[in-house]
Amino acid sequence: MSERKRVAVVAGVGPGNGTALAKRFAEGGYAVALLARNVSQIEGLAEEIGGKAYACDVGDPDSVSMAFGAIEVDLGPVDVLLFNAGSGVFKSVEEITPADFEAAWRVNAYGALLCAQEVIPGMKARGSGAIIFTGATASLRGSSHTAAFAPAKAAQRSLAQSMARSLWPLGIHVALLIVDGVVDMPRTREAMPDKDDDFFVDPAGLAETAWFVVHQNRRAWSFEVEVRPFSERW
Repeated sequence: MSERKRVAVVAGVGPGNGTALAKRFAEGGYAVALLARNVSQIEGLAEEIGGKAYACDVGDPDSVSMAFGAIEVDLGPVDVLLFNAGSGVFKSVEEITPADFEAAWRVNAYGALLCAQEVIPGMKARGSGAIIFTGATASLRGSSHTAAFAPAKAAQRSLAQSMARSLWPLGIHVALLIVDGVVDMPRTREAMPDKDDDFFVDPAGLAETAWFVVHQNRRAWSFEVEVRPFSERW
């Protein structure tokens, strides 16, 4: 009987880190499930890497439950959850609306909880698994223009810490990638046409870091790993 193909879920697939994560884990032999609110935008990538696309709003419990139920049927139990969904307006406390604040929290923190709760029971039963969050420097300190984004990312980081403390002893590796810099994507290139390659965070490089963290020796696990360009001031 052939060994079951491992399953990785990338929650929040866009043209930057999400695409790179999906490609890296597909190259590594995983069956990859790609999640996005607009499934038509990721079907081409899913076909390219031999994965499967699912429509999912990570801030909606019913949508999350349906997506992960379908993944279980189509691909099997989830071995790795890569939570890459992120949302937030970049405005000051006087500029944001309560709806802006709630929307950022709903994707970054509430969505992280919903997706994690879908995969934890199976990982516990098997005594193994990995849950990796794509975080941000904003989780460590708020700036004048991250009045909605920073609290949401701080909540995500605290959730990840709590999860790690309860789930590591059960064999589930929970980790957080702190992204410090501007991710290289078409829209960021368009917004910053004067910046050269070295200014941007390389999504493929981030995906390689995520791959390394997922496959670390369980006697030498990392929780928080920073990802930034070598030229970034910090």
